[in-house]
Amino acid sequence: MPAATGSEIALSDLPRIDHHEAMELAEIENARLLDALGELTAEDWSVRTDCAHWDVRAIAVHLIASAQAQANPLEFARQVAAGRRRIKRLDYATHWVDGLNEAQLQARRHLRASELPALWATTSAAALRARRRLPGLIRRLPVLPLGELHGTRLGWQPLGYLFDIGFTRDVWMHRVDIARATGKPLRLTADHDGRLIADIAAEWAIRHNQPVTLHLRGVAGGRYALHGGGELVALDAVQFCRVLSGRAPGEGLLRHALPL
Repeated sequence: MPAATGSEIALSDLPRIDHHEAMELAEIENARLLDALGELTAEDWSVRTDCAHWDVRAIAVHLIASAQAQANPLEFARQVAAGRRRIKRLDYATHWVDGLNEAQLQARRHLRASELPALWATTSAAALRARRRLPGLIRRLPVLPLGELHGTRLGWQPLGYLFDIGFTRDVWMHRVDIARATGKPLRLTADHDGRLIADIAAEWAIRHNQPVTLHLRGVAGGRYALHGGGELVALDAVQFCRVLSGRAPGEGLLRHALPL
């Protein structure tokens, strides 16, 4: 257990999610998204979400395309190349990822909403197999030019930043988007969602590196501190992640964003 400051867990001591644990969390999250997709009605797929320009169907297609890229290096390269070409035609784009996402959707316009749950089941399983097998030496290569995302400078990151936990965070955050858009219940547990959020909180705090006391409410929440505490940040745990991702406004230390 990490050291505690009063009743708060010290974020600097919180064990970060390693490769083995990340794969276990990814398997659970993939299954939870599959359950969420299976509960959608025909009308739900066209509901707009917190993601600008995207409805529920677009989110599902994006995640399927992402899983296809994770499972196949050639498909990953094709998507990146297509995204770099398309970004020049997007007036809202601020990062090369925006072009990548749009290219994913355009290449899969033929997919019917009714086939997306089954397609997610097969593609996410293939992606997870590839992620499990990715050698540690490859995961540590600092080859991802993330630059600046949502106002936070990330620079070059190791491949494992995405393949270990980044892709799982993406699925989790979009599961939140789908639940909010459709009004469907969002399944949250302390051991799964709470662990993901704690890891997000640790990265966020260590990146801005300023004293903070963080009280996150809800079943997936917790009480944390960095450098003995400082500014008190208290809000719902899921809302905390929505703020960091730019889906909701934040003040004070919450202006330090994180790509989710």
